[in-house]
Amino acid sequence: MMQSAVRLPTPPPLDSYPTHAILGRKRSPPSRSPSPVRRRSPPRNLPRSAQNIKDVDPQRAMERERQLAERLRKQEPEPIKPPTEEEKQAAAKAEYEKLLSSRSGGTYIPPARLRALQAQTTDKKSKEYQRMAWEALKKSINGLINKVNVSNIKHIVPELFTENLVRGRGLFCRSIMKAAASSSAFVPIYAAMAAIINTKLPQVGELLVHRLIVQFKKAFKRNDKAVCLSSTMFIAHLVNQQVVHEILAAQILLLLLNKPTDDGVEIAVGLTREVGQHLEEMSGPIALAVFDQFRSILHEQDLDKRVQYMIEVLFQVRKDKYKDNPAIRDELDLVEEEDQITHRASLDDEIDVQDGLNVFKFDPEWEEHEEAYKKLKAEILGEAEGSDEEEYETGESSDDEETKEEKELEIKDQTNTDLTNLRRTIYLTIMSSLDFEEAVHKLLKINLPVGQEPELPSMVVECCSQERTYSKFYGLIGERFAKLNRLWTELFESSFAKYYDTIHRYETNRLRNIARFFGHLLSSDAIGWHVLSIIHLNEDETTSSSRIFIKILFQDLAEALGMSKLQAQLKDDLLRPNYDGIFPTDNPRNTRFSINYFTSIGMGALTEEMREHLKNAPKPAAIMPVKPESDSESESSVSMDLRHLILDHVRHHILGRSVAGHTQAHVLLRLLDVPRPSAEDRIQGPLRLLDVLMVLVGDCTQGRPRLRQGLVRVVGGLIQVPRALRVFVEVDGLCRGRILGRAALGPFAVYGVGASARIQVHDLRRGRGV
Repeated sequence: MMQSAVRLPTPPPLDSYPTHAILGRKRSPPSRSPSPVRRRSPPRNLPRSAQNIKDVDPQRAMERERQLAERLRKQEPEPIKPPTEEEKQAAAKAEYEKLLSSRSGGTYIPPARLRALQAQTTDKKSKEYQRMAWEALKKSINGLINKVNVSNIKHIVPELFTENLVRGRGLFCRSIMKAAASSSAFVPIYAAMAAIINTKLPQVGELLVHRLIVQFKKAFKRNDKAVCLSSTMFIAHLVNQQVVHEILAAQILLLLLNKPTDDGVEIAVGLTREVGQHLEEMSGPIALAVFDQFRSILHEQDLDKRVQYMIEVLFQVRKDKYKDNPAIRDELDLVEEEDQITHRASLDDEIDVQDGLNVFKFDPEWEEHEEAYKKLKAEILGEAEGSDEEEYETGESSDDEETKEEKELEIKDQTNTDLTNLRRTIYLTIMSSLDFEEAVHKLLKINLPVGQEPELPSMVVECCSQERTYSKFYGLIGERFAKLNRLWTELFESSFAKYYDTIHRYETNRLRNIARFFGHLLSSDAIGWHVLSIIHLNEDETTSSSRIFIKILFQDLAEALGMSKLQAQLKDDLLRPNYDGIFPTDNPRNTRFSINYFTSIGMGALTEEMREHLKNAPKPAAIMPVKPESDSESESSVSMDLRHLILDHVRHHILGRSVAGHTQAHVLLRLLDVPRPSAEDRIQGPLRLLDVLMVLVGDCTQGRPRLRQGLVRVVGGLIQVPRALRVFVEVDGLCRGRILGRAALGPFAVYGVGASARIQVHDLRRGRGV
C-alpha cells in the first residue's frame, strides 16, 4: 500500500480540551407530549424455553398439532407416475396440432422443442408425423437453395438429392422461382442446378418449365414488368442449359415484338442477350428473324431513346460474338449434352401447374413411397444397394472410411465438375506456353486422376481444331508425348479411331486441322500406321466429311514424306493388310471407287496396283446395249456397267460437296444416251437432258432433295459450256483413271467441240490407248 508523503498532525488527546468546552453544549428541551406505550421484546439473552408460552390445556394443544399435520399432509403433492408411450404420443400430437392450428398459420417452434416433438411422434402413419416431415422437407429445400453458389454447387446438389424431391417437387419449384426473382445474378446458377436435377428427375424440370410459362403469361396479361423480366431470364438460361427447347424462347420473342412497346422491347432485348448465342448456334434462322425484327423496330417504330439505345447495344453484343454474355459459363457447364433431357413446351399448350403439390396432403402409403425414393436416391448417387447394417458394424473402421471415400468420389463425378476443372487446367497450360517443349514439361507435371489419362490427348486435339489454321505447335506436342511413353502412344492411336468415327460432327476448318494433326503424327512415326485399318474407302462406309478427312490426311503425308516414300510405306509387306480398306481389291465396285477417289485428289500414283488388279480381273458378262428406237437418237450408247459407274461418280462428287463435282457432272451426264440435237432441236436439248436427269435422280438420289437440286443446276448449264477445253480436261482426268473408254469421245462430236479439242482427243487416243 502506498503512503502519503504529507504527514498530518496527530490530534491532541481528549484530556487536553477544556472542560467548559464539553459541558457547555446546548441540549434540546424535553418534549411535552407523552411518549407512546411500546411493548418491549423479551431480552435476547433469555433461554429458548423461557420464551415459549405455556399451554393451559394440553389436550387442546395435541388436537391442534394433529390437525396441522393433517393439513400439511393434504397439501403435499402426490408422487408423479411416468407417462406411458401412448400418453406421450397423444400429448405430443395435441401440442403440435395446437401449434399448427393457431393464428398466422402456426407459431414459431424452437428447434430443440421441434426435435423433441419429432422424437416423441414416431408413428409414421399419423397425420402429425407426416406434417412434421413435410415442414422439415420444406425448410431443408429452402435452405439448400438459398446457400447454393458457383463454388459449392457440386456439394449442394447431392444434398438436394438426399431430400425427397419427388414428393417435394412443388416446394422445389416454388422456392427456386422465388429465389431467382429476388436475385437475378444467381439465375444462371439456379438454371445449372435445375439442369442437373432434370437429368435424373425429368418430372421436376418439366414442372419448373410449366410454372415459369404460366407465370410469364399471367404477368404479361397484368403488365407486370418485374415478373416478366425474372420469368424470361430464368427461361433463357433453361434454354441455354437445354432443359427446354429454344422454340419457347422464339415464341416469347415473337409475342413481345409483334406489337412493340417500350417495356416489351426492353424485356425482349434482355431475353435475346441471354439466349442469343444459343439461338445463333442451334437455330440460325430464328436468330436471323429476331434481329431483322429488331432492326425494323429500330427504324420504323417511335420508341423511347433509352429503348433505342438498348437495341443498338444488342447489335453490338451480337457483333462481338456474345463475349460478355456466353450461353453457359465454363464453371456452370456441368451436364453432358447426351445426358440432358429437353422438354418441348409452348405458350399455346394447356398447362397444369399442379398447385396441389405446394401444400401438405396426408399420404396413406407414406412409408412405401419413402422406400421407393430411397432406392432411387441410391441409384442416383451411386450408393451401394442392399447393404446390411450388420456388415458395416462388423467391418473395420478403415473399410468404412474407404467406402465413404468411394461414395464421395461417385457423388462428385455426377456433376463432372472435376473433369471440367481438369480440362480447364490442360487448356490454360497449353495456351500459356511459349513453345511445345515448355507445354510438354508443364503438362507432365499435372496430376491426372486414374482413368482420366485420355483427356490429355483429347484436349490437345480439341485445342488444335479450334485454331483458325493448323499450327505445328500442337503436332509437336503430340509427337513428343507419343514418343515419351507407350501409354501416350496407345492413347493417341485410340484418339485417331475416336475422331475418325465422329468426324462428321466437325465443321470443315476443324476437320482440316484434325487431319493435319494426325498426318504429322503418322509422318513422324509417333503413332503406328496400323491405325489406318479402320478406314474403309468405299461408297457405303464413308461420308463427305470422312472423305475430306482422308484427302487432307494423305495430302499432308505426301507433303511431309514425298510421294516415293509414301508409296514405299504403303507397300510394306508387314503393314499391307492394314491398308486393305483404303485400297480394296475384294469388290470391283469398291476398287473403282478408290481409284476414282485418289485420282480426283491428285494421287493416282497410289492406285497402280489397283488398276493392275482391275485390269487382270475376269471381265463380267457384257450386257448388250439397247437398240435405238429411232434415227434421231445417238448412234453410240453407254453400257449398263458404265452407266452405273457414272451414277456412282456423280453421287460421290455431289454428295461429297466437291468443288470440281459440278464440272465433272457436266461431262458425265453427257455420256448418257442423249439424242443428237439438230439445228432446230438445239433449244430443246436441255429439256431432253432433263428427262435423262429424272432417270438419274430416280437411280441415285432415293428422294434426296439436295442432290436433285444440284443436278438440276448442272443440266441448266450443260449445253452452254464456255470452253470445250475445260470439258476435255475433265475427260482426260477420267481417262487417266481408266474409268471411261471410247464412249467418252462421243459427246465432243455431238455438241460441236472445236478442232483443238479434237486434236487433243486424237493425241490422247493415240498416246494412251483410250
